[in-house]
Amino acid sequence: MHNIRLIAFDLDGTLLGSDKQLSEENLAALTRAAEEEIELVPATGRFYRGMPPYIRELPFVHYVISINGAQVYDVSNQQTVCSSEMPWQRAVAVMERLDELPVIYDCYQDGWGWMTQEFYDKADKYAATVHSLDMIRNLRTPVPELKAYLTKQARGVQKIQVFFPDMALRAKMLQALPKEFPDLVVTTSIVNNIEFNSREATKGVALAKLAAHLGIAPAQTMAFGDDLNDITMLQTAGIGVAMANAGEAVKQAADYVTLDCNHSGVANALKRFLWE
Repeated sequence: MHNIRLIAFDLDGTLLGSDKQLSEENLAALTRAAEEEIELVPATGRFYRGMPPYIRELPFVHYVISINGAQVYDVSNQQTVCSSEMPWQRAVAVMERLDELPVIYDCYQDGWGWMTQEFYDKADKYAATVHSLDMIRNLRTPVPELKAYLTKQARGVQKIQVFFPDMALRAKMLQALPKEFPDLVVTTSIVNNIEFNSREATKGVALAKLAAHLGIAPAQTMAFGDDLNDITMLQTAGIGVAMANAGEAVKQAADYVTLDCNHSGVANALKRFLWE
């Protein structure tokens, strides 16, 4: 038996199935953990208001690690526990580089998504799935031109997200962009995107800060994930669990590989480590 007091879990491809739904098995396991007074913390690349309502409304969710760790949000008190943003000037520099590529991009600022109108209008040609397109349509406010908007706002940026139609180019840029922007974290969370955050905005750093805030030792934490933006969290947690549908690099960073997201892998691992 492990003395786990905090469990952080990615949403898409981890807690949620490919249909974006929460299985009865996963819900039952989380409910049991909550009854044992374990903190249950969604850890997502989404901003808080962009999370599915059925996750936000779970009665046992008191804290959320959002935007890849750019914000840790206290749900009960509606306040930020900690945050890390990139300077708006750096965000504009990234976007100027992205303007050289056949991509569209957006950013998160103030817990919401913003996108150049031209990109918003042609998002259907860049979104990998209907779900991804729906998120762009519903969770982004189009502005005439994003760099000009950020310059006028003159406030920090939580995340930049880029959508690639060409997977070979995306693979090349996943190698090149971290070298071009070594002061930023360059990662990915869905099949055709690349994401930029400040150096301190990782799920791993956020998990460590939240655990410290709650007086919980790192060894008493557990984390679940499936993509590159989850690796730091799996490495930070006392027990890091990768999904069977995760990439090889994610599995290598984990202590254990559970079932895939369509077979309630979260519940499977909780049973194994907490209740067997």
